[in-house]
Amino acid sequence: MFASLWSWLSRAGSAVLLGGRVILFLIAFRFDRRQTHEQLILVGPESLLIALITSGCIGMIFTIQVASEFLKLGASTTVGGVLGIAMARELSPIITAVVVAARVGAAYAAELGTMRVTEQIDALYTLKTDPVEYLVVPRALACCIMVPILSILSLVVGMLGGLFLANAMFSITPLIFLNSIQNFLGVWDLVSGPIKGIVFGIFIAIIGCNWGLTTRGGAKGVGQSTTAAVVTAILAIIVSNFFLSWVMFGGNNSSSTFL
Repeated sequence: MFASLWSWLSRAGSAVLLGGRVILFLIAFRFDRRQTHEQLILVGPESLLIALITSGCIGMIFTIQVASEFLKLGASTTVGGVLGIAMARELSPIITAVVVAARVGAAYAAELGTMRVTEQIDALYTLKTDPVEYLVVPRALACCIMVPILSILSLVVGMLGGLFLANAMFSITPLIFLNSIQNFLGVWDLVSGPIKGIVFGIFIAIIGCNWGLTTRGGAKGVGQSTTAAVVTAILAIIVSNFFLSWVMFGGNNSSSTFL
């Protein structure tokens, strides 16, 4: 148990160092453009369908729970606004990040882990190619770009799912639903989701790549690294979301504070 904990802590520490190196490469605008283009496709279009389906279902589920209770209170005109705030601030970025972590983060850990145990990483050093610049930076950049975009699309689909269900099951007209969204949502609510997406994206890429690069023990080690990378990434997403929400919306902060 203690050996596993120590191994996890050491890998978490190396992930922090790897993140620092990635940021320096990004500041210097040093990354492989072909690799970046491939990773943009992997993170974005290939993850789009599952992210939208998940978000749409969550929007409808949330509407069922909220609308049924609000109708009892005679507050049906607030259903759209409450759903909009929940989706924009929390649900869309979290759902998108978890989907990407499960799909892309696992792929990163498995791919780089396989390269590590088959000595392909060592071959890059032999060719005087920095694995961080060639492999990690494009993946981190792709996640930072695509996760916020996916979260915006997830927000739209989640709201459409909620609107459809509110009208079909609870007879809340689209006009009332949309007016409620307009009255409740502010600019900062809409901006906060993509900002969270950038943070979540860098966590997913760095953790997935780091656990892959530190893989040991052959095929078994690749499987263990993949599982650990996904679990660690989801944990980092949830914990960081708490602090981001605290900073953005906690205490005396409000939407107007940031405008």
